[in-house]
Amino acid sequence: MGSQPEVPNGATASRPVLFFDIDNCLYPRSTKVHDLMADLIDRYFATHLGLPEEEAIKLHQEYYKNYGLAIEGLVRHHQIDPLDYNAKVDDALPLENIIKKNPKLRELLEDIDTSKVKLWLLTNAYVTHGRRVVKLLGIEDLFEGLTYCDYSKIPIICKPHKDMFAKAMKEAGVERMEDCYFVDDSYANAESAEKLGWTSVHLVEEGLPVPGTPASKYQIRHLEELRGIMPQFFKSSNQV
Repeated sequence: MGSQPEVPNGATASRPVLFFDIDNCLYPRSTKVHDLMADLIDRYFATHLGLPEEEAIKLHQEYYKNYGLAIEGLVRHHQIDPLDYNAKVDDALPLENIIKKNPKLRELLEDIDTSKVKLWLLTNAYVTHGRRVVKLLGIEDLFEGLTYCDYSKIPIICKPHKDMFAKAMKEAGVERMEDCYFVDDSYANAESAEKLGWTSVHLVEEGLPVPGTPASKYQIRHLEELRGIMPQFFKSSNQV
């Protein structure tokens, strides 16, 4: 799996692309990785900005809401080193104790016919975190590439900004919006992709409240439901 491969030529380039978010999408939110990450981010805000805990939490949430990533607010307003942030937040997570190989997820992904669609990762995390997660899940070999939020480049571009989706299309070698399929647990990300013309699927994990207004045309509780939404891409759906 490459991070920024060259755009392929020939027939391969004509394949549609199915983009998967990583965190809280390829593994469930119930693993509490998100909560652990939020605690580390709050601690980072408090330590590096000299804020009381309550103010650190409030500012973290404000930046997340305004920019899609807390790190963007830190870089934009406080000149924080984003790679230092990544080392002390994402890369500091004890993922090896939490995320395990998921045979059912692998079975689902292996049933996707990659002669018909390209599998690609699209995450707001930095490359180290993204690769670490899919390796722990035991699925890193099933994706042809990874588009990640590059913390080393300023300004930081991330979902739901349209430039992040444009970056993903360029790196995955797809030109038409209608050839882009996308799964994400974030309402804002799913909504943004839909508005751009992608086929967007909002994953709302079982137990979480269903949005009053859907983020996109498709909304699912489990990744297995993708079989019904995109049967043309699954081997088992096309067996005679």
